Amino acid sequence: MIVTFMVLGPHDEGGTTVTDAIETLRPVAEAAAPSALLLLAHGSLAPEAQESTRALARAVGSSLGSRVEVAFLRHSGPTARQALGTLAGAGHERVVVVPLLLTSAFHARVDLPKALSDPPARAPIVAPVVGGPTGVPDGRLVGALQRRLAELDVAFDAVVLAAAGSVDVAACSAVTAMASALGTALGLPCRAAFASATAPTPGEAVEALRRAGARRIAVASYCFAAGLLFRVTVEAATAAGVVGVSHPLGDAPELVELVLERFQQAGDTKA
Repeated sequence: MIVTFMVLGPHDEGGTTVTDAIETLRPVAEAAAPSALLLLAHGSLAPEAQESTRALARAVGSSLGSRVEVAFLRHSGPTARQALGTLAGAGHERVVVVPLLLTSAFHARVDLPKALSDPPARAPIVAPVVGGPTGVPDGRLVGALQRRLAELDVAFDAVVLAAAGSVDVAACSAVTAMASALGTALGLPCRAAFASATAPTPGEAVEALRRAGARRIAVASYCFAAGLLFRVTVEAATAAGVVGVSHPLGDAPELVELVLERFQQAGDTKA
């Protein structure tokens, strides 16, 4: 079976728009005790990746009605400490940090606590990573991946879900679970692939699907921004002859909704 996607409006199956869902969360989020949100991303030397994170911050800020800042764990600034200092200097005493990470791997277990140690003011409230602490696929991330695939506006009969990669077994299992969830949502075969650290590579996953009978294979980019590993994925997938590679999640409305929920839940839990 070949699925042809056209870019549609952001509706869920019941006819409720993603914007409606965000609007529902808005008053709850505004009522929470924290006065600011810090989006903490991995970081990249690529300017377009940094801008993608800031675009997400703008989209979240327009729905939240509270101040939203961006910080990075590596490669670019500001650091979390610098951003928290800026917020404290502006009078924001309580800050929620939402880590823009898709798994609870090394960056979540090591880099994140290190970045938030010895804060310049009151310790922030740290929400779970956007990908979820348990590795259970979130339907909104599945929806965001479908949205980006739809934007390709091409027909395909199988999908490779391409992630950064990790030596952490649980993190890789979480990506595999997301590939399964995406495949179920699309009604098509979907295999996980990794740009680094573990197998299969995107090219290997494409070839495995081709051996299984697929002829028009698309790649879904399971990342937030177009950094180095995204470019590696695009190059490998193009060399393997795929029909298209979707853009990173960026400021997809489903991701905005998920970030708003993380902010709300952290505020409710720690208030």
